[in-house]
Amino acid sequence: MDLNAYMLGLGKTARQCARPMARATTAQKNAALLAIARQLEHDQAAILQANGEDLRAAEAQKLEAALLDRLALNPARFADMLAGLEQVAALRDPIGEIEDLQYRPSGIQIGQMRVPLGVVGIIYESRPNVTVDAAALCLKSGNATILRGGSEALRSNQALAQALHQGLADSGLPAAAVQVLDTTERQAVDRLVSMPEYVDVIVPRGGKGLIERVSAHARVPVIKHLDGICHVYVHADADLAMAERIVVNAKTHRYGVCNAMETLLVDQSIAAQALPRLLPPLRARGVELRGCERSRALDAQLLAASEADWSTEYLAPILAIRLVDGLDAAMEHIERYGSHHTDAIVTRDLACARRFLNEVDSSSVMVNASTRFADGFEYGLGAEIGISTDKFHARGPVGLNGLTSLKWIVIGDGQIRGG
Repeated sequence: MDLNAYMLGLGKTARQCARPMARATTAQKNAALLAIARQLEHDQAAILQANGEDLRAAEAQKLEAALLDRLALNPARFADMLAGLEQVAALRDPIGEIEDLQYRPSGIQIGQMRVPLGVVGIIYESRPNVTVDAAALCLKSGNATILRGGSEALRSNQALAQALHQGLADSGLPAAAVQVLDTTERQAVDRLVSMPEYVDVIVPRGGKGLIERVSAHARVPVIKHLDGICHVYVHADADLAMAERIVVNAKTHRYGVCNAMETLLVDQSIAAQALPRLLPPLRARGVELRGCERSRALDAQLLAASEADWSTEYLAPILAIRLVDGLDAAMEHIERYGSHHTDAIVTRDLACARRFLNEVDSSSVMVNASTRFADGFEYGLGAEIGISTDKFHARGPVGLNGLTSLKWIVIGDGQIRGG
């Protein structure tokens, strides 16, 4: 395969599809989403069979448990994909919305219109459900997209791509508006991120190594987060029953996700009461617990935490635990070691909750809720294309609006500028 010619062909095709996608009506886009859902349901057995082949090959290669979990498509996750398509179809279409239309002294009206970005390139590891989620969001927001999944999910993604193309064709939209790379060559990623003439934005989803590599080589803007070092801080005025529910859920609901808690911060003043309540249910679920010196003095079973533990995204049943001297110390720890992804406080003190919301500089900040809620579905976005910890264009879970831009529009009736 001539990789350069192949990638240029994908880019040209995507750019050609961008204009018909941008002018597609809401009804056309919704019809396409529902047609894709029907086709996926029709092809479910074949898709799950392809996924099983990917899983067996990944197990033979001894991939990590977290990667295997991300790779797996089971009937429940398949149902979630179908539900996601229906939810995106039900979402308000942002394209064409005009904001802040107002008259100027000259008599012209000015405002801003929401428009698609154009061509979105998405690079991700494992997680074949991302193929459908990403395609759905790009379609509803009027974008063409090029998807590059991980080599470990190649069979799954090819099977999903067939259903996506058939659904688009059945609804009258260009089937090539969603293109899935059929090569596993790593150089394809380098080429994809260096084609600004064909690709308007890149969204990498995966491990820190992938995102760092994409960021280093990209000549196209990137929407990204590097890692998810998420904290739950149990404040001195926390309801410990509530804290237990939140802590256990934030850590053990799923391990291999970026919004799982990786560090538990507990106020020193309540540690003697809090640790005996919070730690046993974590141990019962097989979580390895690593603590600071002060926490180990209260619980001899804790392993010793190293300095590196405070800045590690485990994506595994491992948790770092640190006792802190109050709210300021907790926020200082989060600022020093966190990744600006998602952080939560458990407290009944409204003033402290407000300070935490105001001062913690993360894309999602929570009061009395599990970090696992930092998710497009839970935020009512229908699905998400990724989570951004950057501060420009999009921040937090990136849904439909994150895949659009604004352009200025001017409406007149013959005005000319004088003087």
